[in-house]
Amino acid sequence: MDRGVAIIQARITAAADGWRLDRALADAAPTLSRERLKVLIAAGNVSRAGLLARDPAKRVAAGEEFEVTVPLPVPAHNEPQPIPLVVAFEDEHLIVIDKPAGLVVHPAAGNLDGTLVNALLHHCGGSLSGIGGVARPGIVHRIDKDTSGLIVAAKTDRAHEGLAKQFAAHTIDRVYLAIAAGRPRPAAGKVDAPLARSSADRKKVAIVAAGKRAVTHYRTLEPLGGAALVECRLETGRTHQVRVHLASIGHPLLGDPVYGRPGGHKALLARLGFRRQALHAARLGFVHPVAGKPMSFDSAMPADMAELLTALHD
Repeated sequence: MDRGVAIIQARITAAADGWRLDRALADAAPTLSRERLKVLIAAGNVSRAGLLARDPAKRVAAGEEFEVTVPLPVPAHNEPQPIPLVVAFEDEHLIVIDKPAGLVVHPAAGNLDGTLVNALLHHCGGSLSGIGGVARPGIVHRIDKDTSGLIVAAKTDRAHEGLAKQFAAHTIDRVYLAIAAGRPRPAAGKVDAPLARSSADRKKVAIVAAGKRAVTHYRTLEPLGGAALVECRLETGRTHQVRVHLASIGHPLLGDPVYGRPGGHKALLARLGFRRQALHAARLGFVHPVAGKPMSFDSAMPADMAELLTALHD
């Protein structure tokens, strides 16, 4: 590490033999996204044997070694804020939070403070991984603002890198509870449909043939009045994955303002004051990136979803 940069040594794996440079580097250095790597390549921040590699489409061979120079994040301007957190686990390397619905994970346009990052900066006293950059210190993955449940954040770069590799390899155990409209037929199955930003509305995600592979395994836990309690196990973790996949098979989440079905349970949701998608990240499992110990955490269904579930029994 020198003069405000971090040096990442990336060795091309056997599985990435013949891949494009940007894709192979993203595989070898999962803390960097493919889009970020394209920018770094174009800026002359990637080299091999002292020679710059400026073509992201260049085909690479297994065993080749590249040096990636990454400018370090400037000090975050996020302010620590004393926002209460429910901590499921914490050690010197990472912290697992049971996030309430309504809490944004990191600052962005329209939500510049009052986020999980602000809360973590206060709780952890500034001890968060810098890999996420200025706006996202410690953030390894996200869940939607109005989805409740478990999320892990990294306190050290070593933990961040280890967790990022597990997310990239799809070895993280993620189970969601959803209350969906109708009753899925068959009662259990798999949705394997690639996802990407919608060309018609950039705020939405859609099933797109050229999108990233996305797989959701679902299982009906309980039939309800015009709805069902569904367990969703994520094989991949794409933005809005559960919401889009269940909507694609005709069973959108109750309360979902983007992908939901107009009408239906509108009166019941209004009576209960339920104003979010009925989705909860109920289980999170991974191997501790430093200790090497398997870890698993469970979160009980929050009160608002439990109330909705009870009402649907009536």
